[in-house]
Amino acid sequence: MRVSRPVKIGPVTVGGGAPVAVQSMTNTDTRDARATLEQIRRLAAAGCELVRVAVPDARAAEALRSICNASPLPVIADIHFSAALAIAALESGVAALRINPGNLRVGPAREKSRGTGKGASVSALVDQLVDAAKAHKAPIRIGVNAGSLEKSLLERYGGPRPEAMVQSALEHVRMLERRGFYDIKISLKASSVPMTVAAYRDLATRCDYPLHVGVTEAGTLLRGAVKSAVGIGILLADGLGDTLRVSLTHDPVREVEVAYGILSALELRRRGPEIISCPTCGRTEIDLIKLAEQVEEALRGLTRHITVAVMGCVVNGPGEAREADVGIAGGRGKGVLFRKGEVVRSVSGDTQALLRALMEEVELVLAQERNDPPS
Repeated sequence: MRVSRPVKIGPVTVGGGAPVAVQSMTNTDTRDARATLEQIRRLAAAGCELVRVAVPDARAAEALRSICNASPLPVIADIHFSAALAIAALESGVAALRINPGNLRVGPAREKSRGTGKGASVSALVDQLVDAAKAHKAPIRIGVNAGSLEKSLLERYGGPRPEAMVQSALEHVRMLERRGFYDIKISLKASSVPMTVAAYRDLATRCDYPLHVGVTEAGTLLRGAVKSAVGIGILLADGLGDTLRVSLTHDPVREVEVAYGILSALELRRRGPEIISCPTCGRTEIDLIKLAEQVEEALRGLTRHITVAVMGCVVNGPGEAREADVGIAGGRGKGVLFRKGEVVRSVSGDTQALLRALMEEVELVLAQERNDPPS
C-alpha cells in the first residue's frame, strides 16, 4: 500500500491514509450559478465529496463567488493556461485548483490583468499563481492528459507514452516545489487503460504526492463504467489512488454511483445498497430482469449499506445468496423471502407482489438496525 502525504481540500483530506475521496465535475455552464449549484446539490446527495467546475472566462470566475458561498461541497476550479483566471477563482473562494503551471500563457492578448500582461514571463506567472494559492491555502492538482502533452515531450518520447506523461507531471511539480509549494496532488489520465495504469505505477515510485486516479474520455454510461472500473480498479487494487473521478458522457451523478460501485467491489468503501442477482437461465420462471431493475430503482437514493439479493430459483436461490442481508427468490406465481440464507416466509403473486414484499423486508431490516420499529 502506497503511503502518500495528506492534502486538505476544504474539510476533505486526500491522501495520508484517508478514505479514497469521490469527486465529479459539473457539466453546466459555470456562468449560470443557479444551474451549477443545483447540480452540485444533486452530486452531494449522491455521495460526491469534491466537485470540479470549469472556469473558461472572467464571468465564470466571478460566478464562482456565489457558487462557493452556497455549495455543500468543496469547489475545485478547472483552469487552462490563465494565471489571471486562477487567481480570480481563488479570490472567489474555491478550495483548490486544477491547473498545470508550465502551460501558463504569456502575452497581453491572453493575460491582461493582475500584473500578468505585457512583459510577464512564465516564471512570473507561476510566482503569482503560487503566491495566491499559498495565501488562500488552496492545493493545486497537476493534471496531465495524454492527449495534450507538450510538443517537446511528444518529440522526445515518440508520442503520448506513459514515460512522457510522468515526465510532464514531474516537470510541473518541480516548478511548484522550487517556490516552496507542496500542497500538490497529481493525475495522469489517458483514454487507454494500459497507458493510464503504466503511468500511475511509474509515478508512484517517484514521489509521495496523493494521486487523483481516473480514465479520461472513458465513454458513455455502460462502456465508460466498464473502462473506468478496469483502469481505476487495477490501480486501487495496487494500493494506488487517493481520490477518483469516473469520467462518463452522462449525468455526472451517475459518475458518483459508478465510483462507489468500484470502491464497494474492492471493499474499500461502502455506500448504499449492493444488489446481488443471478444471470437467469432456462429454469427461471419469473421476469427476473425486470424485477432486479425495479429493485435497483426502488433502492436508488438509499445511503445505508445493505446487501439485497434477487434470485430466480426458489430451491437454490437462498443458498446461493446466503451472504445477503435480505433477498427474494421467485418461481412461477410464488417466491420466498430470506435473510442470510434462511427462509423468512413465502410470498404468493406476480413480480409486483415479490417487489412489495422485498421492499417491506428491506425496511424492516433497516428499522431493526436503527432500533426504530417501522410504523
